[in-house]
Amino acid sequence: MKNSLNTILAYHRRTKHHLNHYAAGPGGLDWKNQPDPFRNFTSSPQLELPLLADEPRRPYIDLYKTDETTRQPLTLSGIAALLELSFGISAWKQYDGPRWALRCNPSSGNLHPTEAYVITEGCSGIVNGVHHYVSRDHILEQRCRFDMTVSGSEPSLPPASFLVGLSSIHWREAWKYGERAYRYCQHDVGHAIAAVRYAAAALGWQARVLTSWNDGNIGAILGVDRDADFAEAEREHPDLMLIVTTQPSGSAHSPFTPGALVRAARGGLWQGQANMLSAHHLFDWPVIDEAARACTKPETQDTPWQAPMLPEPLSSICNHPAVEIIKQRRSAQEFDGVSSISTGTFYRMLDMTLPRSTVPPWDAIGWEPRVHLALFVHRVDGLAPGLYIFLRNAHIAAKLRAELSSQFDWIQVEDCPAHLLLFRLVAADVQNAARTLSCHQDIAADGAFSLGMLAEYETSLANGPWVYRQLFWEAGILGQLLYLEAEAAGVRGTGIGCYFDDAVHDLLGIQNQSLQSMYHFTVGAALTDTRLQTLPAYAHLKRS
Repeated sequence: MKNSLNTILAYHRRTKHHLNHYAAGPGGLDWKNQPDPFRNFTSSPQLELPLLADEPRRPYIDLYKTDETTRQPLTLSGIAALLELSFGISAWKQYDGPRWALRCNPSSGNLHPTEAYVITEGCSGIVNGVHHYVSRDHILEQRCRFDMTVSGSEPSLPPASFLVGLSSIHWREAWKYGERAYRYCQHDVGHAIAAVRYAAAALGWQARVLTSWNDGNIGAILGVDRDADFAEAEREHPDLMLIVTTQPSGSAHSPFTPGALVRAARGGLWQGQANMLSAHHLFDWPVIDEAARACTKPETQDTPWQAPMLPEPLSSICNHPAVEIIKQRRSAQEFDGVSSISTGTFYRMLDMTLPRSTVPPWDAIGWEPRVHLALFVHRVDGLAPGLYIFLRNAHIAAKLRAELSSQFDWIQVEDCPAHLLLFRLVAADVQNAARTLSCHQDIAADGAFSLGMLAEYETSLANGPWVYRQLFWEAGILGQLLYLEAEAAGVRGTGIGCYFDDAVHDLLGIQNQSLQSMYHFTVGAALTDTRLQTLPAYAHLKRS
């Protein structure tokens, strides 16, 4: 494990952007070999999924509440709705001739390295087995039909449950971002976790990552370890498995081991050949494969963590249905540089980043917060512009005070709700700092605020190099939450993967490796590009 830990520590150092040079990348885009944005498996039986007709009308703000009356039964239509709201296409954009898909789950550069699978048993209308979701056509490809006599008499899945498996095609990101792509793939896994959890909540369901499972078992169940099925096609790396259940709150936490499913998958009938995404790879980035191998997760024991008791979430001004907010989510391309948000909106966004028991999306993961927010406040009414820090876990307070610059004020914001650990470090105009640190991008300065996500790095990785992935997942979950909260507040957000890692640390006075930057994000009033035409998501499908 020590060698693997050294490998991933070296990868993180190597892939930092610096003020005087960027991490290794292609330098230019090989448009002729741009990866196909959709993976499919030829010769797999296809199942057309129904589109949302009687849309779940649950209000967005009610996603954070437990309400058994909204719980839908486990049906093929329900599974289809979950996939549409988490991985489906929300719209197409067109400029002159070219057009491209926008999806419900965010992705770095809209490249979508994350592939989604569902594993079902006993659900009417869908065979027992492993199915790959193709968002372009809203279909499931049957990859494996289970022979249930192979796994024995015991059921493979808990009652009223199915699995959502995620994998990453690293090449999709590496084509554009080079060596730093492995980081971005992990961000997108975090986005996907939150997307699944929010979609499940819209149906009144539960969803949780099976954090104890190892990559080998996940790969075997999803079939991504089958060499013959991929041939020359780009491989997929197993990321994680989520259990989705219609059972009441807390049932997704019941112990569940993969043994019977692995046996069913290994003894099942597999069909389909993966498509090649690019005919030629102008650049290859071996360090990504090295990082992935170093982060291979073994089987682990879950360590129970109970979220602290907190007040009810702060109120929201949103009165829109959850489906509407989820489908309208966009990544802002430009902010107006003028509009502000209220402190109420700002505090609501911070509040929702705090885990509460049985409250999405944080009940989907089983670890305490390890990522905190360094905030560049530009235009929040009633709040002085400046550099702030928000602690998502109180235990880190003394450590951060000791490790950050001794010049900081550490003034707790007076009118902020007491359970929000928000401190002003410096009162100043920080627009230029935000712009510079986010690779000189104006969008970081023109919004109401931007932020950098700081992870408890050394202490987290002491538990194993695979935790490196989980830190990015947590940052991605934060990103998807902020995307939706921005939409709910009538503004817009966007993730920023390009930032100068060590320059951020220098600004904060961090002198060692105990904290590391995981992700940047910004929120503001977005400007619309009127040249782009928006097209319906599934107008080409003749389905009800």
